[in-house]
Amino acid sequence: MSDVARVIYLEGLEQLVTALRSRGYRVLGPTVRDGAIVYAELGSSRELPIGWTDVQEPGSYRLERREDDARFGYAVGPHSWKRTLLPPSLRLFKTGHDLEGEAEPVEETPTALFGARPCELAAIAIQDRVFLGGRYADRDYTSRRSNLFIVAANCGDPASTCFCTSMKTGPRAGAGYDLALTELLVGTHRFLIEAGSAAGAEVLEELTSSEAEDADFAAARAVVGRAAAAMRDGIEPADARVSLLASYEHPHWQEVADRCLTCGNCTLACPTCFCTSVEDVTDLDGGAERVRVWDSCFSIGYSEMHGGATRRSSAARYRQWLTHKLATWQDQFGTGGCVGCGRCITWCPVGIDLREEVRVFAATKEEVSANA
Repeated sequence: MSDVARVIYLEGLEQLVTALRSRGYRVLGPTVRDGAIVYAELGSSRELPIGWTDVQEPGSYRLERREDDARFGYAVGPHSWKRTLLPPSLRLFKTGHDLEGEAEPVEETPTALFGARPCELAAIAIQDRVFLGGRYADRDYTSRRSNLFIVAANCGDPASTCFCTSMKTGPRAGAGYDLALTELLVGTHRFLIEAGSAAGAEVLEELTSSEAEDADFAAARAVVGRAAAAMRDGIEPADARVSLLASYEHPHWQEVADRCLTCGNCTLACPTCFCTSVEDVTDLDGGAERVRVWDSCFSIGYSEMHGGATRRSSAARYRQWLTHKLATWQDQFGTGGCVGCGRCITWCPVGIDLREEVRVFAATKEEVSANA
């Protein structure tokens, strides 16, 4: 636990939103909209998904009412913070009829992510490695990332599609936050709040709070302990890497492809997938603009080179995605590309579960080894 920890109540949660907004932060957090818990700008903690939870299965998502007024009593929704740091559409520059280029100004609005899950903090760290850790840093990502304040919310209610424990990314935040909340519902409704940075400690000083006692720390450990115990269905990253790299010609790829729609939902919902394309658009006045948009390795055009696409079949495209996510991503960036949030499972229209697919390849590898 943090050296700077206090207990706040519902009024303190509202004070936290107010304190961040008074510092000029645009506060983005979870709220209920169109039958899902999504991220949007918050003006008050009253806009949080009070008393709602999500029920997720492969290819299925629905909201249900809880029996309490929990503010963070859900897992994750279809949105991830990738939408904030790497927008789905971003104009890079524009020109007039004189063809003089005008660069797009970078986004410099200070932003507070309110209620970021531990798996999402891990996803941000992975994207940091991609966009900040190489030889060239992405200009727009750098600007958005440098003006970020993160309020994490430790997880107490994972979905059946969650497997962050096996990826070592949750359910408790270990780093990457300014403040971390653990919602305590037993007894008085309260939050253990811990500072993870000097900026976080400064904001915490402004809130009406009380000293955190041993009972509060024990209750917080119980919350994340129950969440961890609920996630029994995961994968072992090191074993998955070995199995996938040994299964390049496995016939099961085609079996998955027979179900896969190559719609790209998994890559769009994923908080770490970073594929983009560039589109040029002209107008009738002679001007033009270049826009960066999200793309997907499930798109046949994404791998197109001189002579055509390099991954023509859906089996090849699914193999590319899963093998990169769980195996070659480690070779490329030194980390895995999956944080165990389960979005790719929930938002797959046909309910393909990457945990099940990995097990098929692992079982085949073990069978081959046993008969060798």
